[in-house]
Amino acid sequence: MNKLRGKAEKLRRLGYSYGMINEKLAISKSTLSNWLNKVEFNPNQEVIERIGKARLKSALYRHGLKLKDIAQRKQEAIQEVGKLIKRDLFMLGIGVYLGEGSKAIEEIRISNSDPVIIKLALKWLRRFCGLEEHHFRITIHSYPDVDNRKALQFWSKETAIPVAQFTKTVIDNRRGKSALRRRKLLYGTAHLYVRGGGTLFPGVKSLHRKIIGWIENIERQVDAGVV
Repeated sequence: MNKLRGKAEKLRRLGYSYGMINEKLAISKSTLSNWLNKVEFNPNQEVIERIGKARLKSALYRHGLKLKDIAQRKQEAIQEVGKLIKRDLFMLGIGVYLGEGSKAIEEIRISNSDPVIIKLALKWLRRFCGLEEHHFRITIHSYPDVDNRKALQFWSKETAIPVAQFTKTVIDNRRGKSALRRRKLLYGTAHLYVRGGGTLFPGVKSLHRKIIGWIENIERQVDAGVV
């Protein structure tokens, strides 16, 4: 767990509202909601005085309803998804590539800031595209406020790909965009590439064409109303 998230959780357990944690740590309320929705909230005296008892009571009631609905929807989701089979993973991987993969250029590249997406892509590429560990490369696209050493360690640990297979980190120094991303992407965005190196038959470009063929076949069937 990163230090910033740890600080946010500590403040929440001490009874601070999202707004007050935002003031202390400059983390957006949406991010705090994702991080802290499972942390029990017992407002401290400072929160009670600032918000007022009547408004706080209403807010706590709404929060309780939200937690109850989250638990119910998650249970429904577990039952509806059921146990994944091999074809489910195959189709899910195609969906990931459709949304996050390179399509116009004949290279295999998947980019995302969520390690779950990158790990799913790796599993799919290994299992259905016949790729091995030495075929993978990762480039981190980052921002000036991100600790590059920690970012490398994070993505290497999440993907089980050695740091030696990471290329030089790309730092986005554009002022406007960097300001918007500040503290939102603590480890940057991982760009996962495939490199053949003469050991991948029939080659990266050929494999990319096959992946695009899978995507186009699905798109044709959807357009034709088959599903």
